[in-house]
Amino acid sequence: MNGKVHVMDHPLVAHKLTILRDKETSVKDFREIVSEIGMLITYEATRDLPLTTREVETPICKTDAPTLKGKKFAVVPILRAGLGLVEGVLRMVPGARVGHIGLYRNEETLEPVKYFCKMPKDVAERDVLIVDPMLATGGSADAAIGFMKEYGCTNIKLMVLLAAPEGIERIQKSHPDVDIYCGAVDEKLNDKGYIVPGLGDAGDRIFGTK
Repeated sequence: MNGKVHVMDHPLVAHKLTILRDKETSVKDFREIVSEIGMLITYEATRDLPLTTREVETPICKTDAPTLKGKKFAVVPILRAGLGLVEGVLRMVPGARVGHIGLYRNEETLEPVKYFCKMPKDVAERDVLIVDPMLATGGSADAAIGFMKEYGCTNIKLMVLLAAPEGIERIQKSHPDVDIYCGAVDEKLNDKGYIVPGLGDAGDRIFGTK
């Protein structure tokens, strides 16, 4: 069974993505809006977090009220562009832990190589949300999910701003147990592996390096 693809059918997400697509959008605005969309998608991606209750005393009376059960989840950005989504996730779930995965592509084999990895020591006990702005070929996300499974993680989700059909297909084939949450699914990849119409290189636009 393939993991589900959850596409945000929401006017705010659609509107904010249009601003990101505009090549005239400033680095400051781009960075802020990436974080805002991250918050909105996190709202959906955490819909199934388990709840328990605890007793609180309101100004009126005591009551049993819902609260998150057990350990919260870990957010794991794929460096470096994934860093742009972390703040939005943490604003929604301040107690989340943050792991980091750094990947680069071997120019000969074109396969992702891990150059940095730092995880919370109890990450295997947490729900994991891997974040990266773009799911293009799916190579980096595929590798990152594989690394998290090596840590013993069993409940993994992938959150992206934009996805290409090719990337979705690869993740569903390699990791059928992983749900994908995305702002929109675009048309295709071009011959350079960029999403069309896309929004360009998300890392360069977040950090102003181009």
